[in-house]
Amino acid sequence: MRELLDVVLAGAVGPEAGAAGGAGDGRRRLGDMAGGAFSSPFHFNRRLSQATGEPPVAMRRRVLLERAAWQVAQGTSVTDAAWAAGYESVEGFSRAFSAAFGRSPSTPPGSGERSWLPAPNGIHFHPPTSLWFRAEEKPMNPLTEQLALHDLDDTRALLEIAKGLADDEYRAVRLPGLTVLSWDGPEESIAAVLEHQVLTKEVWLAAIEGLTMPPSGGSPGVGELIERHEGVAARWLATVRRLERDGAWDDVLIDALCDPPESFAMRDVVAHVVTYAAHRRQLARRMLALAGQDVDDGDPITWSRARIESETDDDTKEDPA
Repeated sequence: MRELLDVVLAGAVGPEAGAAGGAGDGRRRLGDMAGGAFSSPFHFNRRLSQATGEPPVAMRRRVLLERAAWQVAQGTSVTDAAWAAGYESVEGFSRAFSAAFGRSPSTPPGSGERSWLPAPNGIHFHPPTSLWFRAEEKPMNPLTEQLALHDLDDTRALLEIAKGLADDEYRAVRLPGLTVLSWDGPEESIAAVLEHQVLTKEVWLAAIEGLTMPPSGGSPGVGELIERHEGVAARWLATVRRLERDGAWDDVLIDALCDPPESFAMRDVVAHVVTYAAHRRQLARRMLALAGQDVDDGDPITWSRARIESETDDDTKEDPA
C-alpha cells in the first residue's frame, strides 16, 4: 500500500515535490498513477478506493489543496499555488479551494485554522514536504459537511445579490414587524436579516474561542458584511469539522455572562445556528424578490448537484482519467 500511495502522491510530497511556481507538479492523471503502479486505471482506482476509502484522484486533489493552503499562508501567491497544485486557471483553483475551506485562498486563515481537510484515511499533507497519518481520524459525516458548506455558500450568494441593490433598497422595510428571535430584535429589511445571518456565527465563535464579543448594530453596508462573512466562514467550518473530528458534540460551553449562567452543548449550538441560518436565508430570498431581484429557491439538492458538476469539470480540465 505504501508503494501505491507513493504513486498517487508523487510530486505532491517528498524531496521531489515541486516548489510553488514551478512546473505544475500537481498535474498527474489517473492514467499516470496507474501506469506507475503497472496497473489499469480501473483496477488501480478500485484498489485504492477500497483500501483508503478515497479515490486516488480525490486524495491527490485534497492533499494538494492542503499543501496549497499552507503555501499561501507562508506568502506564496495564489497564482503560484494554483499552478503548483495542477490547476490550469486561478479561477478553477479558487473555486475548489473555496469549496474545500469555506473561504477564498486570498482570505487569511482563521485563528488556529489548520490546512487539513476531512479525510476518511487520516492521510494529510505535513509541511514542508511530508505526509502525516492521523491514526484515529473519524471521517466527516457527509450530512454535517453538506449542511455547513451549503449555508456558507448560500449566504455568500445572497450577499452578492444584495450588493447590486441601492442602499435605500437594501435597508427598506420589506416585512413590517418581522422578528426571528426576540432577543435579536426586528429584522424587517434585507440589511437586518443578512446582518444577523453573519453576526450569529461571529457571536457563537467568540464564545467558543474565548474572544471579545463582536459589536452588534451600526447598520453595516453589504460590502462590510461580505468581508465579515469571509472572515467568519472559515472559522465556523473549522469549528464544525473539529467537533466532528474529535467527537466533541457533547462538550458544553458555560456562559457565565448570562444571569444565571447557562450551559450549551455544542450539538445544540450547531443545530441552533444551522436552523436559523436556513430560515434567514429564505427570508432574505423573499425580501430580495420583493426588491425585484432574481433569486433561486435555495434548494441544497440543486446546490449539491452544481458543486459536483463543478468539481467534475475541474477534474476533466486538470486531472482527467
